[in-house]
Amino acid sequence: MKENKSAIVVTSINHPTFCLKEFSSGAESHHTDVIVIGDRRSPEDFYLENCNFLSLSEQEQQFPQFSNILPVNSYARKNIGYLVALKSGINHIIDTDDDNAPYSNFWVPRSKIVSGRLVERDGWVNAYAYFSDALIWPRGLPLDQIRSPDAAPPAGRTVEHVCPVQQGLADDNPDVDAVYRLILPLPIKFRNEKDIILSPGSWCPFNSQNTHWWPEAFPLMYLPSYCSFRMTDIWRSFVAQRILWANNWSVSFHSSTVYQDRNEHNLMRDFEQEVSGYINNNRIAETLSVLDIHPGIQNHGDNLRKCYSSLVKIGVIGPEELPLLDAWIEEVEGYTYCS
Repeated sequence: MKENKSAIVVTSINHPTFCLKEFSSGAESHHTDVIVIGDRRSPEDFYLENCNFLSLSEQEQQFPQFSNILPVNSYARKNIGYLVALKSGINHIIDTDDDNAPYSNFWVPRSKIVSGRLVERDGWVNAYAYFSDALIWPRGLPLDQIRSPDAAPPAGRTVEHVCPVQQGLADDNPDVDAVYRLILPLPIKFRNEKDIILSPGSWCPFNSQNTHWWPEAFPLMYLPSYCSFRMTDIWRSFVAQRILWANNWSVSFHSSTVYQDRNEHNLMRDFEQEVSGYINNNRIAETLSVLDIHPGIQNHGDNLRKCYSSLVKIGVIGPEELPLLDAWIEEVEGYTYCS
């Protein structure tokens, strides 16, 4: 594994965006690879300096078994980018999108051991409330928690804890749901505050917009394909959190290091894609909470199977997911991802 080597992983169907160019221009001097995963609608002539772009055919050449059963025209093609990073020996992956641009502090190295304000609650937490006084919440937070005072309990003492997943916020167009975008104002800037660390049992959705992953959690990056596009990273976050807790690891949130120049979206279509989350996120958390999850990196594969099988059983993810998950586990177990 390369010492102090990071990779930014993106999937895109666009020509190089302003945001991708900003990542590319800073990557080389900060020992960071930029991996862009194409799809069926991606331009054939995509080129960006300091960027490793993989077309569908190149993805199939490198990962034939997994790529051939991974759906096309899917955000989950991003899974290929994670595998590219693992194959190259990366020890820190930054998950983002082609409509986010970095501030200068994006490039400040982060440690998986975080010093932050501890948030302890057995239930849902609105992480955004610790960085803003506005009524704002992360995409995936159950709607009945938005105005709940219990969803933002006072942050406690400062602690140091291992956080192999760290969610950075995004200014201007942060990751909020369609309900927010349809009725509340944007843009918004978050305050620069000390990180928060969620204790085991504290559920908060995290996304793929500005998220740092360390080797202990690499297998948990798997994005499911047989669910809504607007829920794939959110439901991944619930599975990942449940497995992290079993290892006494936490998820942390930190102030904005990117801002979003959002790609065009149809908000009513986004709303439709999010309905399955509005209806099921509480049930998913309840289902995952009672599973017998075993600690240890060597158990990540079995734990992932257990989690996703439970979500298939309750009908929120299609059964086609399980052979695809098996192929993912086979791929990631071929690499040394333990630190």
